[in-house]
Amino acid sequence: MRDAGGMATAAAGPRSWYSRPAARQWECAPPDPEASAFHAGLPGYRPTKLTELPALAEELGVGRVFVKDESTRLGLPAFKVLGASWGVAQVLAASSKPGEAGGAGGLTVAALRRAAADHPVELVTATDGNHGRAVAWMGRLLGLKARVFVPRVVPAEASGAIAAEGATVTVVDGPYDRAVELAAAHAAAGHGRALVQDTAWPGYERVPGWIVEGYGTLLREIDAQLAEHGLPGPDLAGVPVGVGSLAQAVVAHYRSRPPRRGTSPPAVLSVEPDTAACLLASLHNGASWSVPTADTVMVGLNCGTVSSLAWPVLAAGLDAAIAVPDRAAVRAAADLGRLGVPAGPCGAAPLAGARAALTGPGAGGRRDGLSVTSSSVLVLLSTEGQRPATAP
Repeated sequence: MRDAGGMATAAAGPRSWYSRPAARQWECAPPDPEASAFHAGLPGYRPTKLTELPALAEELGVGRVFVKDESTRLGLPAFKVLGASWGVAQVLAASSKPGEAGGAGGLTVAALRRAAADHPVELVTATDGNHGRAVAWMGRLLGLKARVFVPRVVPAEASGAIAAEGATVTVVDGPYDRAVELAAAHAAAGHGRALVQDTAWPGYERVPGWIVEGYGTLLREIDAQLAEHGLPGPDLAGVPVGVGSLAQAVVAHYRSRPPRRGTSPPAVLSVEPDTAACLLASLHNGASWSVPTADTVMVGLNCGTVSSLAWPVLAAGLDAAIAVPDRAAVRAAADLGRLGVPAGPCGAAPLAGARAALTGPGAGGRRDGLSVTSSSVLVLLSTEGQRPATAP
């Protein structure tokens, strides 16, 4: 990891865009689908909506636009519970006797509750909001304690929602990366504590890998929902990026299958706040690169370092990356709300990114690089529901 030094303005001007059309030639192993069977057994599970928005297709000059609305995922306002639940399940299974938490392919809530009662652990994590609430939700579901470290910039409403799930919330003076450091230190300092973190670093990659596997359920739902519309898949997928774990899942999903005859694999566009564009800086510098962060309404994306597990996948398989200002995310959230999709600024970031990439000066070259035409199908991942936000 290299120090960013003067990279505070890495997302400014021409460095707010990165494109590598050849990326779609890269292939990887298919994600493990076992998590989807586990998720289907969680109380309240059902696929979230994939909403078609013709008005956005007309605005962006494409054939069809679909938005995956994660605002109601398992009663929570974000997709994060898919990764957190599978990560917690695997942590308990790994620490239990063979078969105690359910055999291979057979993890169930009932079996996990028994394993948690026999071998109780404190679930520990750091968060900008949604991941921490998801870990706390799993703790409550399984009868386990949870401790969640949050940066002080996290809104009181988000910290309160975590506490309402029964977790102990520790507020940290410093950015998200500092909260991660303190969570890891707390987990390592006592017996019976398990770190369930959604970012990876050298020496800590197994659990984040499970979390990424959990996100695959969202993508398999999209496949099935597009098939209902007679579509084999998107031509472009837009995904918001904090530490990059969801983007890792998206790239792995679409790079693990052969392209349809006569077509290219889907292009993947990542979108970050221009005040915390660590992936964009890393892509420009050709190595994982930490950046200083500043306040943003895209709180869940306010991360200064890409996950070490995500970085090689994104470096090899991502097509393009863009950074957007708060005002663009706020506008996108308001527009999605008017169209019937309740999205917070993080969830609306892919629409803001698609607008910046596909319209305005220089859009022709960017569209060509992404192989986007007037008949293309776009899928935008709206990863969270509405939260209070105002433009700076």
